[in-house]
Amino acid sequence: DLLITALARSADRPALHLGDVVLTGAEMRAAISRFQQALASVGVGQGSAVAMLSKNRPEVLISMGATMVAGCRNTALNPMGSLSDHLYISTDAEIETLIFDPRHFEDRAAELREQVPTLENLFSLGPSSVGTDILALSEEFTEQRLVSAPVDIEDTSSIVYTGGTTGKPKGVMGSFRSGAALNQIQMAEWQWPEQPRFLVCTPLSHAGAAFFVPTLLRGGCLYVLPHFDPALVLEAIEKHRINATMLVPTMIYMLLDHPDFDSRDLSSLETLFYGASAMSPSRLREGIERLGPVFFQFYGQSECGMTISVLRKEEHLPDDPSRLASCGRPVPWLDVRLLDDDLNEVPQGELGEICVRGPLVMKGYLNKPEETAEALRGGWLHTGDVARADKNGFMTIVDRKKDMIVTGGFNVFPREIEDVISSHPAVASVAVVGVPDAKWGEAVKACVVL
Repeated sequence: DLLITALARSADRPALHLGDVVLTGAEMRAAISRFQQALASVGVGQGSAVAMLSKNRPEVLISMGATMVAGCRNTALNPMGSLSDHLYISTDAEIETLIFDPRHFEDRAAELREQVPTLENLFSLGPSSVGTDILALSEEFTEQRLVSAPVDIEDTSSIVYTGGTTGKPKGVMGSFRSGAALNQIQMAEWQWPEQPRFLVCTPLSHAGAAFFVPTLLRGGCLYVLPHFDPALVLEAIEKHRINATMLVPTMIYMLLDHPDFDSRDLSSLETLFYGASAMSPSRLREGIERLGPVFFQFYGQSECGMTISVLRKEEHLPDDPSRLASCGRPVPWLDVRLLDDDLNEVPQGELGEICVRGPLVMKGYLNKPEETAEALRGGWLHTGDVARADKNGFMTIVDRKKDMIVTGGFNVFPREIEDVISSHPAVASVAVVGVPDAKWGEAVKACVVL
């Protein structure tokens, strides 16, 4: 319903730029309608298990829109994933329909067809010797009014695989409720430009698509690059007067270090959303000095998508390293607390695990009842992230609970040591790990890139 509303709002203006392709909301809506009808003609609809394997191209959003409106259960396969990754996910999620880009993944699609027992339909985004050309099939249909499937709010809308530190990836079951809650929080709490000109350079099948609906609801337009390249990103910001984008910290470092950075006009940029991993406070300060107060941080995880807490633009205090190391304050749409092992809230300033209740939390892990029970113990999602909160409610993650180093009876969190070392101007990046030690049990070791 949110997608249908967003497309209607953008009906008469450009909603998507990708290479030479420019589509209005009405054109996207028509393409989504035809695509959905093509899927329905071969029995793919509400509850169908569908996977997408493609690099960035316009048809990815068309396909995702069609499967969303149809009420399918969607799973994205990482374009950089190995055959074993794709086999495991497709088999575990019991994928029935694979939609793939034949220019890059025709051979992989054939391998999956041979080895995934539940896989019945292969649809290619264009001519292919392996699957049915879904684009050609969709051209046989005429546009119909988009009507969302009569799903229940707790039905599973997506299965996202999260790579844990141990064992096989777990399939995080998201509901239509959690998907709607993410959009609601993004619209209410995130700092968007008045009319977003949003640059996507991350995979559309993953994080990139999370900005599709909010951008259109805001009356904006998506500009999509085929892949991340710092020179292309800098060029696109200048050329298209981009005023918002989303990057992970590693990408930001690459932009700041690129020789074109100072020669490009980046003055149009109003909001740079960043997340997915911690950012070095010293590099964040450098970014603020060179780009201005445009940084907006979001913190979440697959089990509670993207926005457990946010650090707003004006809350980035460049002269306060502790603030720059923070992941912000919890959004008011969720119940977020720092709890001890007995589910008691810890005193202000003490270490506790970030735990969450609310509409954004996952349903559970697919086919993993024990792991689900552990993650949702006591009615809380246990994120595994250990943090402390200051008197104003800003949380600072010290590390993953499982990464704690016990040395000589003391608990040491690698992230805290990394933050100190990375503040030195000679350090580009650092990782701290525990190593066996005869005297201390574990010793603290830092691996540094100058």
